[in-house]
Amino acid sequence: MRIDVLTLFPDMFASPLDYSIIARARGNGLIEVVLSNIRDFAKGRHKKVDDKPYGGGAGMVMMCEPLLDCLENVKASHPAKPRIVLLTPQGKKFDHEMAKSFAAEERLILIAGRYEGFDERIKIAAEAEQVSIGDYVLSGGELAAMVIIDAVTRLLPGALGDDDSAENDSFSDGLLEYPHYTRPEEFGGMKVPDVLLSGNHAEIEKWRKQQAIERTKKNRPDLLDNKNEK
Repeated sequence: MRIDVLTLFPDMFASPLDYSIIARARGNGLIEVVLSNIRDFAKGRHKKVDDKPYGGGAGMVMMCEPLLDCLENVKASHPAKPRIVLLTPQGKKFDHEMAKSFAAEERLILIAGRYEGFDERIKIAAEAEQVSIGDYVLSGGELAAMVIIDAVTRLLPGALGDDDSAENDSFSDGLLEYPHYTRPEEFGGMKVPDVLLSGNHAEIEKWRKQQAIERTKKNRPDLLDNKNEK
């Protein structure tokens, strides 16, 4: 899978891409991440990529021409048809189901905004999906792009070493994940539940399912509501 990221700050991605699961997936050829600097496509001595909003107001707005020129260049750099995603607080909320649909793509283009946002004509011309990672505002779309890259990468076959890990993650079946324990059997007066030491795999699976339901009911009851609506 290839993921292109359009950004004004490509250096922000150096550390996240070079560690852990993403680094291993890149090394094994499961994923290719290509960074393109939008400012490289700006004109003039100052390489301007933003300007004051028409009608007045605070902040600056990303200009059409540099971003769309960058996008066209990136689209033409690889033969695979891309799924284009504009990262904005106004977008549809990113979730596990969306991550799975992204992971099924051959190519993804993520566009990270800055300042007060995009000129509205960028949204129209790019023909992109608008996606948000949550109901809050970040300084830019770079962190959102990193979140999506991480979530998508771990769903690619072979990325985790044990594909069952992804299948058992929180949200994989609409529930939060069950509690985990490891050695020692007792710590600070807290003991590992007896069922996990029993060797009875059917009972362990039953316990884990019940714990997942109870944890979801307590911490994220909205997930159960969504499950019942489907």
